[in-house]
Amino acid sequence: MHAFLGTMVLVAAVFGSAVCAGGQDRMPPIPADRLTDAQKKAIAEFKAARSADISGPFVPLLRSPEVMSRARAMGDYLRFKSSLPPRLSEFVILLTARRWTQQYEWNAHQPLALQGGLRADVVTAIADGRRPDAMAEDEDAVYTLWDEVQRTQSVSDATYARAVGKVGEQGVIDVLGITGYYTMLAMVMNTARTPLPEGVKAGLAPFPR
Repeated sequence: MHAFLGTMVLVAAVFGSAVCAGGQDRMPPIPADRLTDAQKKAIAEFKAARSADISGPFVPLLRSPEVMSRARAMGDYLRFKSSLPPRLSEFVILLTARRWTQQYEWNAHQPLALQGGLRADVVTAIADGRRPDAMAEDEDAVYTLWDEVQRTQSVSDATYARAVGKVGEQGVIDVLGITGYYTMLAMVMNTARTPLPEGVKAGLAPFPR
């Protein structure tokens, strides 16, 4: 079994029942009349930065408004301004969403990955828990970096050098930053059981099958 799929099985064994059962939302939106001043300030800052109301992971994160605001600020860079092209940044986000079987994250970013130029067969392979075939050279280097650090909590000299050669030192840091950031969001949503938007079907099958 490929190491990536092995990781999927391990994660599902620990989190599967809670994540995939579609249980009740533990941290739904807070009614307006119950918001603290700090929460109102965090919402206002979010709307000013994103031109949108809070949704997804930011609904449960609002329980700790300082964490929410700082997470949003990091996401402003990692999602919209990183050194990676959208094809690669969304690639890393999908890999992370698949690792955590995070349906909301996958639903939000799967179409963005395709719009950014990631091939449909690569997206399908990620959803299946397989290493994609015939990736572009930079995708292969990023995948290898992402997979190795997940499996071994370290990165070999060869993997590091190849990744730097394809995306640069800043790109390597941005890959790791995106991985860590979207892992945090996935952990929050899996714990809170953040639901998909109404009428949207889950795009990821649970592991193991």
